[in-house]
Amino acid sequence: MKIFNSEKLREIDKATCEAQQIDSVELMERAASAVSYEIISRFLPGQRIVVVAGPGNNGGDALAVARMLIEQGYRKVEVFLFNVTGRLSHDCEVERKRLIAIDAVDFTEIEREFNPPYLSEDDVVIDGLFGSGLNKPLQGGFRAVARLINESGAYVVSIDVPSGLFGEWNDHVVLRDVVHADLTLTFQTPRLSFFFEENEQCVGEWKILDIDLDENTIRKTQADFTLVESRNVRPLLRPRRNFTGKRDYGSALIMAGSLGMMGAAVMCARATLRCGAGLATVHSARCGMPVLQTAVPEAMFEPDSNESFIADMSVHHNHQVVMAGPGIGTREKTATALADLLKKVKSPLVLDADALNCIAQHPELLQLLPPQTVITPHQGEFDRLFGEQQTAEQRLKKAIEMAQYYNIIIVLKSHHTAIVRPTGRVYFNSSGNPGMATAGAGDVLTGVIGAFIAQGYRPDLAATIGVYIHGLAGDLAASEIGQFGVIASDISDRLGRAINKVINSK
Repeated sequence: MKIFNSEKLREIDKATCEAQQIDSVELMERAASAVSYEIISRFLPGQRIVVVAGPGNNGGDALAVARMLIEQGYRKVEVFLFNVTGRLSHDCEVERKRLIAIDAVDFTEIEREFNPPYLSEDDVVIDGLFGSGLNKPLQGGFRAVARLINESGAYVVSIDVPSGLFGEWNDHVVLRDVVHADLTLTFQTPRLSFFFEENEQCVGEWKILDIDLDENTIRKTQADFTLVESRNVRPLLRPRRNFTGKRDYGSALIMAGSLGMMGAAVMCARATLRCGAGLATVHSARCGMPVLQTAVPEAMFEPDSNESFIADMSVHHNHQVVMAGPGIGTREKTATALADLLKKVKSPLVLDADALNCIAQHPELLQLLPPQTVITPHQGEFDRLFGEQQTAEQRLKKAIEMAQYYNIIIVLKSHHTAIVRPTGRVYFNSSGNPGMATAGAGDVLTGVIGAFIAQGYRPDLAATIGVYIHGLAGDLAASEIGQFGVIASDISDRLGRAINKVINSK
């Protein structure tokens, strides 16, 4: 699913009206109908609902929603329209006239003084002050209204975006001055700002409402950001052919584990094999042989010369992918071995965990990363590599810059993990759940991505597929065990089932 900026969304709205031979008010009615249906499905007709509308089209949406709720028997709807400049948008003015034509409607138009209504936690507020067309932070009276809503404890439903939040970047926005919604109902596609952790307090739960925007225009319109769903992954997966052997599905070399950290190597190796790699070899500290050969007998073991940690990362055979990092530690000899690997490796490379921490301690190693290397940092690892970032938004901007500069693929792990390509395009993941915030889950992800590279997938596609499959396996585990009970091995054990679910989806 493409994620469009506000300007392109306005162009798509206009193209929809032309293609479907409707005017903008009809499109507004369509949007309001979808919002009204969602509210009706959640609240009974006796619920007190306070509608706060601004002077633009977002306000028009809110006025239309108020009218539709009243027409459906909601008798406790109070409407406040802020028209302090005396200028409403054309569509907002049309919806205002339609609303006040209803007998006994509780409608207040604020042109100067605003006597705020009493709001409590028992009430519902529909926020239609400003949508994604806003071009500057809320100020003056509008900022006061946002704070009034936030302090009331009422359940807040925002239309399009919470008022005061921009659809894309919010570097200079003070979030306490933004309406804090419990539910945000947006149209057709999500907004970029929804994917940043700091904005969750404002966005709350968000849901996309289909208002039948022109599919042909959507298909032709370019977007730098995409939300990856099952329907995006399914065409990328190749079925297994009948007349094939294990070498047709690639050989993966995994540099992982050390004394006390062999579980990381086990998780990574198991995930690699569960996702279809034909062969997996683990190179690790000599002490790890009995652990690996017992826990993952399907994997081969290549002992390091050192008993308790990896001191040599030489690649002795032909492998389709090399993975390095899970559980290797950050000893100087290990970092030296990693530097030698970066200089000499010929196969595609996936780096995670302590490989990234070694590079952070020796920043000159960044220059040695081979083109199209996949790195999979969580927020802390990313900041150690590229400098501390204050917000998720800043971190993504930095990731886009670094992926382009080093010609690498950055898998920035989060609730909506972002796969950042060297082209500048970003793919947000839609699968996964908080139960996956557990030790070893990242080691599993490294194995998943590596497995798809081993099978001949391009590194950028392998990262996109791998992150989605990993999240889906976590969802399958959580549905059976519950989020609190998920551990990394539960995720790896369901990887095959996750792949099968995507392949068989319609």
